[in-house]
Amino acid sequence: MLIKAIAFSDNGMRLGERLKAALSEGSGAAEFSLDRCASGGLAGWTEGAWNSADALLFIGSCGIAVRAIAPHVKKKTEDPAVVVMDELGTYSIPVLSGHLGGANELAVRIARAAGAIPVVTTATDINGLFAADDWARSQGLAVANPEKIKWVSSRLLAGEKLKVKSLYDIKGDMPDCLEYADTGYDILVSHRSRGSADALRLVPRIVTLGVGCHRNIELDALEEAFDAVLAKSGVHRTAVFQAASLDLKKDEPALVEFCKRHGFPFLTYTAGELTAVPGEYSGSDFVKRITGVDNVCERAAVLASGGRLINKKEAGNGITMALAIKEPSLQWKGAVNG
Repeated sequence: MLIKAIAFSDNGMRLGERLKAALSEGSGAAEFSLDRCASGGLAGWTEGAWNSADALLFIGSCGIAVRAIAPHVKKKTEDPAVVVMDELGTYSIPVLSGHLGGANELAVRIARAAGAIPVVTTATDINGLFAADDWARSQGLAVANPEKIKWVSSRLLAGEKLKVKSLYDIKGDMPDCLEYADTGYDILVSHRSRGSADALRLVPRIVTLGVGCHRNIELDALEEAFDAVLAKSGVHRTAVFQAASLDLKKDEPALVEFCKRHGFPFLTYTAGELTAVPGEYSGSDFVKRITGVDNVCERAAVLASGGRLINKKEAGNGITMALAIKEPSLQWKGAVNG
């Protein structure tokens, strides 16, 4: 986590240095930068931090922070965490993105480091209930339909017990306000695109895209192939988190741009590394003569994921794509705050 902090006084700077020392070490160590606000510089600092940091910490008044961030606030799935702490280190207040952005958790960490009081106001937290978006963030799950979060939270606050369907084992004790169900579920944990449209969809980012392509391939062709393999496999777009290929493709312009557009890390391997991947694959003598390995997309997907193939090679228009998955490690621990 990258935390960018700003202070407005000598006391604030001294507190900021203490927090920097505390949060930059140990378990969950964060990258922490601290600046002192120069006259007229708050707007520029906020814009820069907003676009680059996971969390913003204002050591000063809430009013200053709210006015500074107001022009940048978009939606909870994109906004960074924002926390405010007074310059004496008495209170730590999450202001924005409490659950999905992790502001609530960060405010508690900051409070512990400073010996302060965390002021958490979200309803599920103060009532000791399951916060679906907070739990999703802690487990690395993407919220595919964040508009459903309020619906889930309001039902829990009304005392209802909600049903959860998960395609994966979740270790530990499930919160009392939840129960497992295969039908009529309210929360779905799945990498697949199908499922009830009425449920809150939590998607683990566990699918790797393997890619092979001709030289000078077009970006639009890659996008069309990606759409096709997702439709064929039934994998949710959000579940795909990285792409992999042969090292000969590491500088392929359209492929590099495709990964950048989707936010995918792009991993590449030598022909020897791909050939050594155990398993049975859709081999091609032609591909082997050109690249030195009989199959690029399937082998690259499996090697990068460390898991298993779930969609074999789909070929067309000079492009091959395959999908591999590694099962997530999920747990209920910490699902309820109290």
